[in-house]
Amino acid sequence: MGIRRTRTQVGIVGAGPAGLFLAHLLHRSGIEAVILESRAREEIEGTIRAGVLEQWTVDLMNAMGLGARMMREAHFHDGFTLRFAGESHHVDVRDLTEGKRVTVYAQHEVLKDLLAAWLESGGRIVFGVRDVVLNGIESELPSIAFRHGGEGGGEAEAEELHCDFLVGCDGFHGPSRQAIPAGARTEYQKVYPFGWLGILCEAPPSHHELIYARHERGFALLSTRSPDIQRLYLQCDPHDDIANWSDDRIWAELHRRLETAAGWRLVEGRIFQKNIVSMRSFVCEPMQHGRLFIAGDAAHIVPPTGAKGLNLAVADVLVLSRALEGHYRAGRRDRLDAYGATALRRIWKAERFSWSMTTMLHTNPEETSFEQRIRMAELDYLVHSRAALTALAENYVGLPFD
Repeated sequence: MGIRRTRTQVGIVGAGPAGLFLAHLLHRSGIEAVILESRAREEIEGTIRAGVLEQWTVDLMNAMGLGARMMREAHFHDGFTLRFAGESHHVDVRDLTEGKRVTVYAQHEVLKDLLAAWLESGGRIVFGVRDVVLNGIESELPSIAFRHGGEGGGEAEAEELHCDFLVGCDGFHGPSRQAIPAGARTEYQKVYPFGWLGILCEAPPSHHELIYARHERGFALLSTRSPDIQRLYLQCDPHDDIANWSDDRIWAELHRRLETAAGWRLVEGRIFQKNIVSMRSFVCEPMQHGRLFIAGDAAHIVPPTGAKGLNLAVADVLVLSRALEGHYRAGRRDRLDAYGATALRRIWKAERFSWSMTTMLHTNPEETSFEQRIRMAELDYLVHSRAALTALAENYVGLPFD
């Protein structure tokens, strides 16, 4: 069986937020793109992930005609609550940022909307690919080799997708970043000595907005998924076994860390999902090599405390789509050459904010008692300074996009 060869202008590896947003943005500019994805559609849509959308991301989805269900079903909050030393402090984001809101809309719901719209528009996406290899990235004729099909015992078909440009949106473990020669890239990483145990439970909302809590036993977060489903997290050892965490133990810890001296109580419900995730910060520089560009988790990871992951991925591909549009419409190369530097300015600011939120709100077994008291002083200063709260709110809902 021979190799099946096809061609497009932009080949995209990965159908996560970065890949799907990029495909839509390019389509709006009349640029052809094909997406290759290792997972099935059902797996993408069934991977439950939280999501807090920055205001500009919400505005972009609406401008692209992709936000109708989001506007019906998302939770829009005027702010969020910081809780420490048994007391609550409301951060009025809407007031501090002149009308911007906190939008809670799960990442997998965003992906459902993007996938449905892409397929309805006739966009091409190949699910279930494997053995992906990026070739010729330093040439003017790059391509992606992969295998597809072969279910039920049949032979998988070898294919090549020839492109003008390749974009790796295939996450931290995908092949795209590794295609950049090791000597040509620098990777920066911070691994945190704690993780999150996350649960989904059937219960009514315990609070009208998100709660970020620092407690001597560790961090906790309360979020809302729907009127009947709640999402909660608590800090734990990232190497712990989830089997060690019975439902009773989880609820006991959440009660201790979230409840207040004023009598606020957490509402329990049936836990139907729980898992432990590790936490790290990661950045790869540069984000381009030859005709290959990387975006989203392929280029950077942030701890979830700052709620920046999806938003950073969208910011990457918005910059890249504008650069590709300039190339195809006007023959401009300057924006493509500047893609990585432009994206990294925003990425490092988001890394700083996510690191700051994470270190301020978590107890760190590697810190001294002096450093732990400094964290409490940070929180105390923050909630009593409008200037500090304004900076927090501005970063939380998204820095201006230029």
